[in-house]
Amino acid sequence: MEMRKSILAAGAIVVAAGLAFTGCSAGGGGGGDSSNKVLTIGMPNGPQAPNQNPLATGSASLSLGYAYVVYESLMQINELHPTDEPTPWLAESVEWNDDSTQAIITARDGVKWSDGEDFTADDIAYSIQLRKDTPELNIDFPDQYGDISVDGNQVTVDFTTSQYVNRDKLYKLLIVPEHIWADVDPVQFTDDEMIGTGPYLLDQFTPQSVTMKPNPGYWGGQPKVGTLRYDTFNDNNGLTTALTTGEAQWGWTFIPDYENTFIAKDPEHFHQVAGGGFGVDVLYLNNETKPFDDPAFRQALNLVVDRAEISEKAGYGVWPQISNVTGLPQPSGDAYIAPEFDGAELEVDVDGAKQLLTDAGYTWDASDKLVDPDGTAVTFTLTNPAGWSDYLSALDIIKAGAEELGATATVEPAVQDTWFNDIIPFGNFQATLHWTDGGSTPWNLYSNIMDGASYVPLGETANWNFGRYQNDAVTQALAAFKGASDDATRAEAMQVIQDAFVNDAPGLVIWSRPAVAQYSTVNYTGFPSEDDPYANPQPTGPQAALILSKLEPTK
Repeated sequence: MEMRKSILAAGAIVVAAGLAFTGCSAGGGGGGDSSNKVLTIGMPNGPQAPNQNPLATGSASLSLGYAYVVYESLMQINELHPTDEPTPWLAESVEWNDDSTQAIITARDGVKWSDGEDFTADDIAYSIQLRKDTPELNIDFPDQYGDISVDGNQVTVDFTTSQYVNRDKLYKLLIVPEHIWADVDPVQFTDDEMIGTGPYLLDQFTPQSVTMKPNPGYWGGQPKVGTLRYDTFNDNNGLTTALTTGEAQWGWTFIPDYENTFIAKDPEHFHQVAGGGFGVDVLYLNNETKPFDDPAFRQALNLVVDRAEISEKAGYGVWPQISNVTGLPQPSGDAYIAPEFDGAELEVDVDGAKQLLTDAGYTWDASDKLVDPDGTAVTFTLTNPAGWSDYLSALDIIKAGAEELGATATVEPAVQDTWFNDIIPFGNFQATLHWTDGGSTPWNLYSNIMDGASYVPLGETANWNFGRYQNDAVTQALAAFKGASDDATRAEAMQVIQDAFVNDAPGLVIWSRPAVAQYSTVNYTGFPSEDDPYANPQPTGPQAALILSKLEPTK
C-alpha cells in the first residue's frame, strides 16, 4: 500500500516478517502477570442479540468490538498513517505481484487456536475461500476473487482485477478455524464458543455487557489486561456519561465540546485522540440540477465556504480542517498532492467568487440577490438528518457563505431513514453532507465523489458518486490509478483527477474524518496518542489486538 512521494515503488512488495507483538520484547504481553483491573470498553449501540459471528455484519461481537480480540487479521495496518508498511500478524509476510492481481501469504508458525489445534495456511485459505463462496460475507472483494491455493505454509490468492487500492482490506481480513467453520452455515452460525487465535476468550455474554478473559495459550504472550468488559449504551449521551464518570475507560463517540464535557473532568487521565487517514466528509452537489449543474457556481460556493469556522464551531475541533485545494487530509495525503497544487491553500475569497460568477454571466438584482445567466434567482436547499448536530451546524455555516454571494440557501433537516433510503441513493437533494471511504490511498476519496463507473441517472440507486458527476477523463484516470503497476502511471492519473477536482468542484470536501477515540489512563496506559499514533485508537477493529499488547497497568 505504500505510496511515498514518488507514489509507489514498482514491482513486487514484500512485507517483512518480524515479531508481531512489540510488547513481546518491550511493554506488551511478554509473559508478565495480568492485572486484576478491569478495562471496560463502551459503545453506544444498544442491547445486543447473542450472535458472536465475526463475519456477519451486525453481530454483537462486531458491533461492540470483542470479535477483534478473539479473531485476528493477517497484518496490522496503521490507519492513522496509511502509507506506512503493515506489521506482520497472523501472516509473516504478504508478497504482491506487479499489478496487484496476486498475493502470496506466508502463515505465521507456532500459532494455535484456543482449543489447542494448530493454526495453518489452510485456515487462511479456507477463510478467504469462505468469503468467495458466500456473497453475504464478501463485502470487501465482491466477485473479485480468483483461484485460491495452498503450498506448504503459503497461500496464493488471485484476483480478477488489480487490488492496488484495496491491499489493506486483505490485510484486515479476520481468519477463522476451518476445523470449526467447515461444518456450519457461516451466515447463520452464532459462534457461541468463539474459537480464535487472539489474546482473549469469551467469558460471559448478556445483551448489555460481555466479559472476556485472557487466552492462556496466546502466541503473542500473556496480555497485561486481565479482564475486558464490553458495555453497550443506548445512545451517545449514555456513553459520554459513562466515559466522564469512569464507568467506561475506552470507547468512541462524538462528544461536542469534548474538552469541557469530557477531558476537564479528569485532565490527568482522560484523553481524546484523533488523526490520520483519508476519510473525509463531502458536501455532495447535485451536478444535474440547478444551481449545481453549472461548474462556475460550484467553484464560487467553494470559495466562500469557511472551513476553519466549520471545523471549530460545528466540529468542535474534532474534525480537522481541510486546507489544500485537492481536498486531501494532511499529512496522510502529502505524498499524493500533484506538484502544481503543493502549497495551494483553500481560502475564503468572496470577491474572487463574485468575479467568477460575473465572468460566467451571473448578475445581481436591486436587492443584491444572485441571478443566473437564465434570469433565475439562485436558490438551493441543504439537507441532512435531524439530530446530526455537527452536519447541520456545518450546513448553517455553508448557508451563510452562500448568502455572501446573494444566493438564497435553506437548511432542511430530514428523517434519517428517508435520507439513507431515498434522498441520498436516488439523488433527491441539491446539496448534502456525506462521508467517503478511507483506504490506504486517496483513490476511495476521489472515486466516491467523481467516478463515472459509479454513475447512475437520477432516480436510480447510486452506491457512490451521489452528485452524478460525469467526466470520462476522470473515470479513465481512476481506473488507471487502480490498475497501474508503476509510479509514473499513478502520478499521471492523480494529476488528471486533481485537475478536475480543483477546476470542476464536483463536490466540496469540508473536513477530514479521522479515527476518534476516548480513553482513561486510570487503570492502564499505552493507548495510541498524539505523541505516539501507532494505530487507529478505536477498539472496534483488528488493531485492538495490537493496542492491548501495548497496554500496561498504571503505576
